[in-house]
Amino acid sequence: MVKTVRATQLELDTAVQALRDGELVVFPTETVYGLGAHAAHPAALRRVFELKGRPPTHPLIVHLDSQRFLPRWAREVPAAAHKLAERFWPGPLTLVLPRAPSVHPLVTGGQDTVAVRVPGHPMAQQLLTALGGGIAAPSANRFGRLSPTRAEHVRDEFGSAVRVILDGGECKLGLESTIVACLDGRVRLLRPGSITLSQLRRVVGEVLTDPSTAAPRVPGSETAHYAPATALSIVPADQIEDLAALLSQGGQRIAVLAQRPPLGTYQFVTWINAGTRLEAYAHDLYAHLRTLDKAGCARILVQAVPPEERWDAVRDRLRRAAASSATDAAAVADDSAAVGILP
Repeated sequence: MVKTVRATQLELDTAVQALRDGELVVFPTETVYGLGAHAAHPAALRRVFELKGRPPTHPLIVHLDSQRFLPRWAREVPAAAHKLAERFWPGPLTLVLPRAPSVHPLVTGGQDTVAVRVPGHPMAQQLLTALGGGIAAPSANRFGRLSPTRAEHVRDEFGSAVRVILDGGECKLGLESTIVACLDGRVRLLRPGSITLSQLRRVVGEVLTDPSTAAPRVPGSETAHYAPATALSIVPADQIEDLAALLSQGGQRIAVLAQRPPLGTYQFVTWINAGTRLEAYAHDLYAHLRTLDKAGCARILVQAVPPEERWDAVRDRLRRAAASSATDAAAVADDSAAVGILP
């Protein structure tokens, strides 16, 4: 059970004043921790991009305390968007809508759309209500790296670069929000999350999933993203142990994230059994990868997760993490093929 934490009045006042002064504030959501800037403060928005090393064409998500403020940020809110908001807000759903004229281009990555959501974490709600405005917040990590699900992850990443960090405990879900665009009379899934495609379709009917060059850019849409510094490869379940044993034979340290314990004992293998329960696996994914990233290993091998729809978000994050290590993944495949482990 995840402990629900609320901010003290002093913490809340400090955070609100920091945002109004153009400083950045880290705060928890039910998905991951966000690096927040006042969404109407251009200098603060620029600071987000600078601190993260984030390309300026990569849009931010505006966090609101209620959908009643949508008209301030979106010039049009289609019926489908209203239905999705009524069903899933507060919660892990981001809606991409036509932007209102007053929205700063830094928020939108220069596009004519804006991404908005109403988070469900009580501390995020406290902060947003006290501020009385939108907070533009990507995940509180260096661009392309593992998202933080605990305040300590943010401190490890940024040190003293961020003065205000609201510690709301572990994030309940541990994976970024589902992103859905409601544009031009169509609903399109742009990033999978804990809200599945089937759940979306039960609310609005048809939801497109096919790639489209007309789709707006959204957070986490790069081919390579969500990656540890250590090279990562995805390995079939029935081959992961043999491959770990092979690669560690010469004393090279190998890390493994699996869904079961190892059958043997290996001196140079660091093994985490993440289990088979989706909720626990997703909740712990980034924390586990951070642990393995610090283990001093040459490679991280991740057991391929089940091909079911409910695992889509986890599979998406792992696939993008592995894409960051494409060259090393090819080397793993070559090593494996040489001894007949992989076809």
